[in-house]
Amino acid sequence: MNEPHVTSLTAGKALPVTTSRAYNASIALFGLLAAVGIAFGLHAMYIGHDAAYNCTREIPWGLLIATYVFFVVTSTGLCIVSSIGHVFGFESFVPIAKRAVFLSIATIVSGFLVIAFEIENPWRMAIYNVISPNLTSNIWWMGTLYGVYLFFMAVEFAMLQMGRHKQAALMGLAGVLSGIAAHSNLGAVFGLLGAREFWHGPYMPIYFITSAAMSGCAAVLLFTYIAYKANGWQMSDKLKSSLRAVGMLGAFLMATLVFFDIWKVISGIAGHPPGKYEATMALIAGPYAINFWVGEILLGMVLPFTLIIGTRGKSVPALFIAGAMSVIGIFFMRYDLVLVGEIVYPFHEYGVIDFPKYLSYVPSLHEIMITIGGLSFCAMAFLMGEKIFKGHLAEKH
Repeated sequence: MNEPHVTSLTAGKALPVTTSRAYNASIALFGLLAAVGIAFGLHAMYIGHDAAYNCTREIPWGLLIATYVFFVVTSTGLCIVSSIGHVFGFESFVPIAKRAVFLSIATIVSGFLVIAFEIENPWRMAIYNVISPNLTSNIWWMGTLYGVYLFFMAVEFAMLQMGRHKQAALMGLAGVLSGIAAHSNLGAVFGLLGAREFWHGPYMPIYFITSAAMSGCAAVLLFTYIAYKANGWQMSDKLKSSLRAVGMLGAFLMATLVFFDIWKVISGIAGHPPGKYEATMALIAGPYAINFWVGEILLGMVLPFTLIIGTRGKSVPALFIAGAMSVIGIFFMRYDLVLVGEIVYPFHEYGVIDFPKYLSYVPSLHEIMITIGGLSFCAMAFLMGEKIFKGHLAEKH
């Protein structure tokens, strides 16, 4: 049973921000799962990473790195989408700006939570990042730039809550610039690794930015619909128009990423480049083929694109389904990106006996539970944010 709690104004009408048992139970459930995930992470730090995780010297990055990439990519994308409205002045994107900014904070914090348990001594990173910086390290720049990005996004959200839109626009501009810098640098963490042919090259930073924007569109479609359904609100025409604009932008980016994937496959198999060819074949016709074709391509891009274009972005439920499928597909995309780049054994080409063509990796229970904990923390933060900040409604909404 829903009981009116407070009211917010949008387009001259009062919308009740409701409190229900199911809503509160959802927050409690996600909070419990987040706590369980944190407990598994602390236990992993206690018993040691070698005992808790299935990562090895040959495959040092596993599920937790993929989950971290998923969160920070989504956060950057949400920042980009939110900035289109209140930073660059496109009116149709204004109604979704506040929620997108808040979600960008929630997702980046969730990413930090997951990566903290992947790093064996996370406190050392925070300390030595300041007292012993390595300016030639992409990972040092990644941590620093994402920290700066989080600061700007937090200040931007505070300015939006106080109605100081000029200052919020300046912070939003600083946030999107630092976010793009951080994210392209994250792509460089992969792209500059010459020993991993599947990742190596200038493709990665550009791909990361494009896929981030698509991730942001998908997250806006998913979470906005859930927020309104959970509170029993009716969407205004302006919000529906805004979601349509976000959906069409997302469809364009999906088509662009399909183009990226086509050339990624072609460049991976043409001429049989050592290491890259084997990794590409593992992706399209090997152990990761189902992930790629069903997860990345079908769920992540083709079906959402078909739904959005087929309805011309005018059906809000179709936009929600497209966003949900795309978010799921994007998780597969991040997982495949991280693992496929590592599974080719470096010396298999020499034909030495007992050197496998592909290395195997299956996430451990600790890795799975920490991932569930990170996803649950993000969901809990989203639901709590809807209550605390009264639906993130904008004046022009």
